[in-house]
Amino acid sequence: MSEQATAPVVIEVSHLNKIYRLYDKPSDRLRESLGLTRHPRSREHHALRDVSFSVRKGESIGIIGTNGSGKSTILKIITGVLGRTSGELMVDGRISALLELGAGFNMEYTGIENVYLNGTMMGFTKEEIDRRLPAILEFADIGDFATQPVKTYSSGMFVRLAFAVAINIDPEILIVDEALSVGDVFFQMKCFHKFEEFKAQGKTILFVSHDLSSIAKYCDRVILLNKGVKLAEGNPKDMINMYKKVMVGQLDTETLQTVSEKSALTTQAAPAGSWRENFTVNEDVIDYGERQAEIVDFAVVDNSGAYTNLLQKGESFSVKARIRFNETVKDPIFTFTIKNPKGTDITGTNTMYERVETGVCEKGQERIVTYTQNLDLQGGDYLISLGCTGYREDQFVVYHRLYDLIGISVISDKNTVGYYDMNTKITVEKV
Repeated sequence: MSEQATAPVVIEVSHLNKIYRLYDKPSDRLRESLGLTRHPRSREHHALRDVSFSVRKGESIGIIGTNGSGKSTILKIITGVLGRTSGELMVDGRISALLELGAGFNMEYTGIENVYLNGTMMGFTKEEIDRRLPAILEFADIGDFATQPVKTYSSGMFVRLAFAVAINIDPEILIVDEALSVGDVFFQMKCFHKFEEFKAQGKTILFVSHDLSSIAKYCDRVILLNKGVKLAEGNPKDMINMYKKVMVGQLDTETLQTVSEKSALTTQAAPAGSWRENFTVNEDVIDYGERQAEIVDFAVVDNSGAYTNLLQKGESFSVKARIRFNETVKDPIFTFTIKNPKGTDITGTNTMYERVETGVCEKGQERIVTYTQNLDLQGGDYLISLGCTGYREDQFVVYHRLYDLIGISVISDKNTVGYYDMNTKITVEKV
């Protein structure tokens, strides 16, 4: 049995509910509060519904879910920013929290004044904050802006100072919401290195993020929420795979109610109708060509057969395209390309490179082209482009191209240098 499994529980959430009353207009709230109406003017919104979980000392726990699933709400309840409607909550340990930008800061105060404000709220004396101030300012690295009002800060500067305060007040439990996403890549690396230090010191981390690569890399266990309900909890890979199914509406949540902390689930068949309905198409897609052939449908499919744009590094995936021929075309060339967000072609291939014979495609016919490969790209965001080209009397012709069509996110718990992981095996021998 692992040390974490026998460590004391420091956060216990039992049957937690958070209900908001929603009104169509402010006057309805007033009339109801004054008892001037016979019938309720409000309706209930369950931000959290019967959520239970525990966190042990030294664990790094991730919470994931779609927008509106209740992730931030549960963190605010644990930190005391929000009250709960019902349920039980136990917290054992000093909490330091980095929630949304601006939480706990006075915009009119300088950075240093806000350090003292936050430290005082945590129960530190001025002398204790004095001792921590150099470390806070060194980590934040905002220079002379430390003496300027925080209302003049960029979002990146703000989060640098907020995180520096959060980690330098000696917390036993660190709670972090999405705020780190506004920092630059170097600061994010600095923060995650601090996470590693905290884990080594046996401190507890509760982490909410849409960055699934970070969730996979830094979390021991993950809790999956959806529409205020806890669907499951388990190891990061299983929970991320389940989240991918939630994203495309292929998860049977009723079945999940009988599943105990395990994400093994039979992949459901793809929904009937268009593949593209499962994806968000780039509003700035580049669409051109003579239209002798036309790309009428497309999809990205993971190794379990689910339609998704969240892919796990190291696993196989497929890109599919359906092409309709408006004229008879001989030997069309089917292509796909992966670009990074800066527009650089990272990789791609086509039927000519792969020596795949396509033959004569008659007017009115359709072809389904599937490109299957192992995913060795580094974690990050990429864009998929599709095309159908060919030659007519030795002249190159673009029948149809869709550039920067849909995005994919590669989830990785190990990145190396460059665009691709070479999957290098390293041995070190003692001589």
